[in-house]
Amino acid sequence: MFATPQQQLPTARPATRGHPRRVAVIAAPPVSMFNLAIPEMLFGKVEIDGGPGYETVICAPDPGPVPTTGGLDLHVPRGLDAVDGADTVVLAGSGSYTDPDPRILDTLRRAAAEGKRIASICTGAFALAEAGLLDGRAATTYWAYRELLAARYPDVDLQGDVLFVQDGPLLTSSGYAAGIDLCLHIIRTDHGAAVANTVARLALVAPVRPGGQTQFTETPLPPERGVSFADTRAWASTHLDEPLTLTDLARHAGVSVRTLSRRFHAETGVSPLQWLLHQRVERARELLETTSLAMDRVARASGLGTADSLRHHVLRRTGLTPSAYRLSFGRPPGPVPEPVPGSARTPGVRG
Repeated sequence: MFATPQQQLPTARPATRGHPRRVAVIAAPPVSMFNLAIPEMLFGKVEIDGGPGYETVICAPDPGPVPTTGGLDLHVPRGLDAVDGADTVVLAGSGSYTDPDPRILDTLRRAAAEGKRIASICTGAFALAEAGLLDGRAATTYWAYRELLAARYPDVDLQGDVLFVQDGPLLTSSGYAAGIDLCLHIIRTDHGAAVANTVARLALVAPVRPGGQTQFTETPLPPERGVSFADTRAWASTHLDEPLTLTDLARHAGVSVRTLSRRFHAETGVSPLQWLLHQRVERARELLETTSLAMDRVARASGLGTADSLRHHVLRRTGLTPSAYRLSFGRPPGPVPEPVPGSARTPGVRG
């Protein structure tokens, strides 16, 4: 079962103009080019107060040409000393995951001792486990390597079919696109839901999915009656302030409630009502960040009903009351933003 509770306490000071957070991405040869590109692409799109929110530095044990899993070489000019000045360390997946470089292991242990946030994408979890950083902690990796990780490192609290897991300052994700979810979660933790949603839209990727969502979902081929609920999700995202029910969603999609529930879960990995709650909490977070609306108005505009309900759900998802969340992530008040189809979903974390 996926780890709970779903809380993340924002403890670090947000980046400001001229003082971006530094992210060091370790390229362990042969590195996955896709894994390596994800942090640079997403963190590079964060803008805070007109300046970059992050400085992303790629480094390797041996600066210079670094082999990739695709057979090409990438030029990486920085060595592992780049980790020293970083706030966050990201270890990209590598083809040598069963034999991690001792220099990388030493660097990871030193970073952990200094209290840095450390994340891995795909097979990068093997190096974190080999360094002893995942002992007794919740973690995950790409589903194809899960049994091997469990056999080699039995002290790791290996989570099943999930996209990513956070246990304190350590984060691990499954393979490929789950690294996008992981990086968006980090951005949201640092800068709030509005910034993370903006980055997702700029990068033309789906907003972050819940960490506990399955790594893959079964979709019958061909889809039954060609049904896809993307239009219904987009419609629902613009009507979050209304008391939407399963019947309302099914009517919009033109299917029965039973078909909606089954196919919706197959497409998204969550039930329709879980999805609605994710969207409403994210809508509330955006309103808390970007407006000065009173709490009862935020609750109504996001479809959470009352200020008490708003407090319950925001506290459960973030570990902060709505007032404290606004104080931590609020931007200068502006007009109420229009609902955005497919707004970011709340990830599951353990902290």
